[in-house]
Amino acid sequence: YHLLVTVCPEQKCKSGPVDLVFLIDSSRSVRPHEFETMRKFMIDILNTLDIGLNATRVGVVQYSSQLENMVKGINQIIPLAQGTMTGLAIKYVMNEAFTAEAGDRPKVPNVAVIVTDGRPQDRVAEVAAEAREKGIEIYAVGVARADMTSLRAMASPPFEDHVFLVESFDLIHQFGLQFQDKLCGVDLCLESDHSCEHICESSPGSYHCLCLPGYTLNDDGKTCAAIDLCAEGKHDCEQICISSPGSFTCDCSKGYKLHDDKKTCSMIDYCSFGNHSCDHECVSVLNGYHCRCNEGYRLLDDGKTCQAIDLCAEGKHDCEQICVSTPGVFTCDCNEGYTLNEDKKTCTPIDLCAEGKHDCEQICISAPGVFTCDCNKGFELNKDKKTCTMFCLYVRHTCLPTVFPDMDLCNTVEHGCEHQCVSTPGSYYCICPEGQLLQEDGKSCGTCKSANIDLVLLIDGSKSVRPQNFELVKKFVNQVVDSLDVSAHGTRVGLVQYSSRVRTEFPLNMYHTADEIKAAVMKVEYMEKGTMTGLALKHMLENSFSEAEGARPSGRNIPRVGLVFTDGRSQDDITEYAKKAKEAGITMYAVGVGKAVEDELRVIASEPLEKHFYYTTDFTAISTIAENLKLNVCPEESQGEIEVKDPCACESLVEFQQATMSSLEQITQKHILYKQTVV
Repeated sequence: YHLLVTVCPEQKCKSGPVDLVFLIDSSRSVRPHEFETMRKFMIDILNTLDIGLNATRVGVVQYSSQLENMVKGINQIIPLAQGTMTGLAIKYVMNEAFTAEAGDRPKVPNVAVIVTDGRPQDRVAEVAAEAREKGIEIYAVGVARADMTSLRAMASPPFEDHVFLVESFDLIHQFGLQFQDKLCGVDLCLESDHSCEHICESSPGSYHCLCLPGYTLNDDGKTCAAIDLCAEGKHDCEQICISSPGSFTCDCSKGYKLHDDKKTCSMIDYCSFGNHSCDHECVSVLNGYHCRCNEGYRLLDDGKTCQAIDLCAEGKHDCEQICVSTPGVFTCDCNEGYTLNEDKKTCTPIDLCAEGKHDCEQICISAPGVFTCDCNKGFELNKDKKTCTMFCLYVRHTCLPTVFPDMDLCNTVEHGCEHQCVSTPGSYYCICPEGQLLQEDGKSCGTCKSANIDLVLLIDGSKSVRPQNFELVKKFVNQVVDSLDVSAHGTRVGLVQYSSRVRTEFPLNMYHTADEIKAAVMKVEYMEKGTMTGLALKHMLENSFSEAEGARPSGRNIPRVGLVFTDGRSQDDITEYAKKAKEAGITMYAVGVGKAVEDELRVIASEPLEKHFYYTTDFTAISTIAENLKLNVCPEESQGEIEVKDPCACESLVEFQQATMSSLEQITQKHILYKQTVV
């Protein structure tokens, strides 16, 4: 086999350069006269072509069950008369005929014409597809018994231009005429309705469709489909793949930005833009940002501003006296004169006297955190307020100490006691008959006294009271204080607030005037939470009426009065300590408002109940109760001896000196008379 180059004397047309190979079936099914018809068919085609070194080159391959090179020209072809091995023939043409050694030229269309009259005895679809992929345009011509399916499997698309079926070899010249038209320089892309969607590419006697870059030819050989690399997963975008025919670009989801590699994404850091206006911390999130506050702060409704959480102001603490707030946390502290206990919540009065932290010569009187000095009877406090000096009676410029400890001053001085005078070493005091009380002058007796009591008020600071009503309670307390004669030696007032716990607001010995007490009352902070009335009664009995917190010794018989103010049922038992308080000589008053349980109030109050028990449904009416209380702060139970005579008072000293001088004169006169009588 070689591609033959001959010169035809009379050429009917000029075709473009083509390398043309005929594959003719010479199996035994092709009869000799039919083979001659094929020979004539090929010669007729060759006569129409422009054959030359730089024009058309032609080769012929016959096939059956074996292949032989034909070098003598078509007229010398001898039929092989064996089987029909079409697939083997195509493979031979592809690997041997269309090679540079056999005369094939680069960039010149390769055309193969296969002529057969039967069904191939080997596989043709795969090898024909391989040939087409190498650029060989295949025409399949079937005669008589040829199999149409096999012809279509071999031919190039479109099949209507490359597949021909004739009834007999005698009619094969019909294909020859059509084939001549295809090879005679007619540009079918320009002169026919090729129906190519994108590009039509002409070849001798035929054409085929191509697609633009990024598209692939559909099975119909004409239309094109965009190559969607995104849909096929042939991309490396991290988030979004945007497809264009044969290529793609990457993008990111909303809230993300594309990296320099044009593939990967990262979330947009909106906080880094610097326009977030967050007070504390900016936290970037998808499609935006939000503000976050440091620990101990809360975010306000504007979503940007942070406010310190003041647990003290919100009442979310359990400090007994002072709450010191820092954002989100608190610490407890105590009022001046108190020390914080190990629980870091409650406070204990600092008793400098008991701790020996004083420099009093004789008597130390303790108040929380401070002390004052005093002297024993018969002594007076010096100007240094620490040391003491014995009283002197000057007789003829001579200091005579109180050398008369057993002197009965009641029988020596004008004591002025209405009922009875009781002498003590260097002093005296007045007492009243049973059923009467010593009045403020310390001399006269009466059935009631509105001063000289130790009064502790227990006020309910539970959540049910509510802040506005708590202010009314404080005004009630101050109304009671206004009715009393408050002083260090007169009435003393202490205040305790209770809810789920108990807190001493100020003890009996802290303030000595009504104005001081009223100012302290108005500064009391509302506790909220529960109602532990029983716990408050226990605290009053064991702490508030102790000498450490300013209660005067029981031996002095200063009346002790407790007043309980509540608006609801107690959450603990009140019976035990209400009873113990009254057994300890404390006169108990019970004042109830709103939901206060009257049965509990009656348990708390002393007898007779009509004088010690008060109730109203409305907080606004408690001022009326305060007015009525003024008439009943005189407990009949609180009777007995009450020392009110101060030996250090100027009046007492003058009386004592006058009495002593009178006694000395009497003694002197007796001594002189006695001496004169003896003489």
